[in-house]
Amino acid sequence: MRSRTAANSTAANSTAAGARVGQPEAGESWAEEARARAAAVSPLSRRGGGLLAFALTLVAIVWASDLPARLGYSFYSEQFLAVVLALSLGQVFLVRASRWPPLDWTLAALGLAGGLWIALHYPRLVSAQMNLPLEGLALAAILLALVLEGLRRTTGWMLVLVVLGILALGLLGHLIPGDLQTRFVAPERLLIYLGFDANGLFGLTLMIAATVVIAFVFFGQLLLKSGGADFFNDIAMASMGRRRGGSAKIAVVASGLFGSISGVVVSNIVATGVVTIRMMAQAGYKRHQAAAIEAVASTGGQIVPPVMGAVAFLMADILQRPYSDIVVAAVIPAALYYLAVFVQVDLQAARDGIALVDRKQIPSARRVMARGWVFVLPFAVIVAALFWFGQRPETAALWGCVAALLVGLAKGYRARMAVGTVLQAVTDTGRSVVDIVMIAAAAGFIIGVLNITGLGFALTFSLVALGDGSLLLLLLIAAGVCLVLGMGMPTVGVYLLLAVLIAPSLVQSGVEPIAAHLFIFYLGMMSMVTPPVGIGAFFAASIAEARPMQTAVTAMRYGWAAYIVPFLFVFSPALLMMGEPGDILWSVAAAAAGVYLISAASVGWIAGAPGPLRRVGFLLAGVLLLYPQTAPYALLVNALGLSLGGGVYAASLLRRSVSFPSGRVPSDPAPPGPHGGA
Repeated sequence: MRSRTAANSTAANSTAAGARVGQPEAGESWAEEARARAAAVSPLSRRGGGLLAFALTLVAIVWASDLPARLGYSFYSEQFLAVVLALSLGQVFLVRASRWPPLDWTLAALGLAGGLWIALHYPRLVSAQMNLPLEGLALAAILLALVLEGLRRTTGWMLVLVVLGILALGLLGHLIPGDLQTRFVAPERLLIYLGFDANGLFGLTLMIAATVVIAFVFFGQLLLKSGGADFFNDIAMASMGRRRGGSAKIAVVASGLFGSISGVVVSNIVATGVVTIRMMAQAGYKRHQAAAIEAVASTGGQIVPPVMGAVAFLMADILQRPYSDIVVAAVIPAALYYLAVFVQVDLQAARDGIALVDRKQIPSARRVMARGWVFVLPFAVIVAALFWFGQRPETAALWGCVAALLVGLAKGYRARMAVGTVLQAVTDTGRSVVDIVMIAAAAGFIIGVLNITGLGFALTFSLVALGDGSLLLLLLIAAGVCLVLGMGMPTVGVYLLLAVLIAPSLVQSGVEPIAAHLFIFYLGMMSMVTPPVGIGAFFAASIAEARPMQTAVTAMRYGWAAYIVPFLFVFSPALLMMGEPGDILWSVAAAAAGVYLISAASVGWIAGAPGPLRRVGFLLAGVLLLYPQTAPYALLVNALGLSLGGGVYAASLLRRSVSFPSGRVPSDPAPPGPHGGA
């Protein structure tokens, strides 16, 4: 709670500072608007929303643990999902307040009552759906309208317009000539199908959100509140604090570790950024650079195996592939992403003379591990549950929750976790997932329309045709769509939506399914730092008191690898651990060298300042090394890149030795001495 308070206070100061300088930027307006909405919520609405959030998490845990079946009760899964939707809708309208509180309470009551009514009467309603009963039509229409309004309040208009556009195509597509023509479905039949069929609202996407996502977000909350965030910060500080650019490397490691389990980028920035951003600014990084590094590191945590913000489990479910296949495929791309970030912050520290972290702030690694080694146990429990006991992802997450709970209550990190803190974790989980539930419900509507009208096949065919036989062109189009559709949405929600709309066209074009899904995941994830709606970058900027748009643009530079690597592993599956060992080793080595050289060229520092010509040489060499292995003459092109990079590097070393015989250039940071090496 202290972190949140600090973040809000800093954000408020940021807005005031922006007002003093001049006209606020778009990101500042967004942050100010978000704070105004939060302040408009009455205490009664906030308490009501908290109770619904608590109930939402509790219901999800009970279902994931199979408790009803163990007690001899049998329910449709749709009944459970109706309860989840009811609690989520009630919470959305109470907490995401409008200007008219009576309207909010009315909508909350309507959503709660409608969802619970369906939960109670679902067997009767579903058996009569072919007769199009008026009761079913009314309930389906009410839920459709409420989900769209809840979606607008949580994610903005973008996704609402997408859903409305898909619905319009579903209703009128039979009148459209050409590739997008669909079969006719009567409006009342479509409404019943969307509201009650297992391929509609209460389908796979909502089930995944209500089980896997909630379970893993609860796991992350328990780990956070038991001291896990402090442990990650301390272990990052102990391992990186004595190195060149240590303050930034601490942020990268801590945010990457915590981001993998938190599942929510903004929450990750709050948990770690309030410490790391200040530390980087004190060391000498500019405020917008510190905010950008934190935003990129926190966003990248979503791609770090084994948890990947719960997306790994969703991907395994959707692709019907073993979870281990997803984790193995994600290792090298995640490593390349963080290699690019590490190289840039390291070389920037050398270029700008960034100060080392004060040794008094660096904890002893031995002491940190002695106090925090127990936090390894929850992860070990999850891995064991998945691989050795063959448990479902949500069950494995619950095992991890039990382990995290025991660790927190018995030991904690700096203090034991109180029972009240556990209850707060339950409530915070329900609050964190409501956006994802709304997106999953919307995705259910989209899937329903695509299935019943044949629009899914039409869209896939149209996208493939738009690519005009060129896979690269199709990937560029898909990347643009991913970045646009992902803006303002949590990572899990982004993936669920894109897996429905974009991934099928890539698979149809011959892309390996895991590569296609990782492609859309990476590009959708980067919408968190991509202008004009880079919410992750804007939030970090508010903590750093930096300009939001400047922070977002800088974050794109630090995270450049996430825009390029997805194209690489589509054309070179060896980067996903697919293929012969020799091909995999060469692909990884060439890609790592290419990422290093391009990052160095971006910073403008490698063996000193390289000068414009050598900087272009490094950039060109890096591009040649990233040339995909499946392309013609790949080995020759990679070898040329390696030779060019080595030659330019040797020339830089020679120039440095001639110009500065001592080995240090004036802009080098002071020698580390007792602090340790670079």
